[in-house]
Amino acid sequence: MARLNINGSIRDVEAEPDTPLLWVIREQVGLTGTKYGCGIAQCGACSVHINDEVQRSCSIRVGDVKATDRIVTIEGLSSNGSHPVQKAWAAIDVPQCGYCQSGQIMAAAALLKRTPRPTNQDIDEAMTNICRCGTYQRIRAAVHMAANDTSRT
Repeated sequence: MARLNINGSIRDVEAEPDTPLLWVIREQVGLTGTKYGCGIAQCGACSVHINDEVQRSCSIRVGDVKATDRIVTIEGLSSNGSHPVQKAWAAIDVPQCGYCQSGQIMAAAALLKRTPRPTNQDIDEAMTNICRCGTYQRIRAAVHMAANDTSRT
């Protein structure tokens, strides 16, 4: 049994300690916005925030997550798509296939939390998620747009 704080709700889950957090989030908790991509923490489709830091949930073992850790998935970023990064993604029409986009959004939100006015270099260094459709220019433009959103907290 593991106790996890996911999107502000405490969840008790049955999982072996070496089970990837990704599978618990998707299969047991039912939050399917976090995607499986590569399974080796390279692509970033499974990105979530743990204590405000972007992490690749496919490589985090449930046994390594403490009950006091705050896990935020794409569903917990905002309840209605009102997060500045989500608004910018929609305004610029960033996704093509969309598969990687929840991970991209989570990485961008973490970047903006620690670097509110990122340069192109900051974005390029922080946004290591893979987009097979190649929407990197639109991703960069959306990060800049979100950085300029005056409603950001």
